[in-house]
Amino acid sequence: QVQLVESGGGLVQAGGSLRLSCTASGLFFSSFAMGWSRQAPGKERDFVAVISWSGGGSYYADSVKGRFTISRDNAKNTVFLQMNSLKPEDTAVYYCAAATTMNYGRPKYKYWGQGTQVTVSS
Repeated sequence: QVQLVESGGGLVQAGGSLRLSCTASGLFFSSFAMGWSRQAPGKERDFVAVISWSGGGSYYADSVKGRFTISRDNAKNTVFLQMNSLKPEDTAVYYCAAATTMNYGRPKYKYWGQGTQVTVSS
C-alpha cells in the first residue's frame, strides 16, 4: 500500500519560511517524479513544483519561482519543499504527490498524500 505522509506545515508570518517534508512508503521511490500541489479554500488544487526521479530536473509554478525550492533524498524516500519569503496568498493545504514522469511540468500524479496546512499571516 502506497503512503505519502507530509509534515512541516504550520502558521508563519509573511516573509517567513517553512520546510515541508513528505516521506513515501510502498513504492519504488527513486523511480517516481515527486511533486507538491496546493489547494486554497474555495479554489482548485494547483501545481506548485515537481522534481525528477534523480533530482536533476524540476519545474515550478510561476507564482513560487525564486521563493520555493523542491529537493529529494532518495536514500530516505523523502521529498522536501523549502518555502521562503512566504506571502498570505501562499496559504493553502499542501499535498505531496508521485508521478511516473514530470511531463514537462504537467505531471499526472498517481498517488497523493493527505496534505498539510500552511497558513501565512499578514
